[in-house]
Amino acid sequence: MAFFTQTRPVADGVFGNVRSWALGDLFAVFTRWNDQRITRMQLNALSDRELSDIGLCRADIEDAVTEQR
Repeated sequence: MAFFTQTRPVADGVFGNVRSWALGDLFAVFTRWNDQRITRMQLNALSDRELSDIGLCRADIEDAVTEQR
């Protein structure tokens, strides 16, 4: 029983970090994709006049969305 107790935290720590890192990466990718999707939809909903007021044209929307950080 002592052997199991001593080795378990090491295994959980090694595999736990790998799992949490992969899930964190997946969550970050999904969040970025969703933010870009929402921004693209909102910019496309603006009129040409409103886009020119913020210094964009329809052709610039994709560049503005993908360069967003």
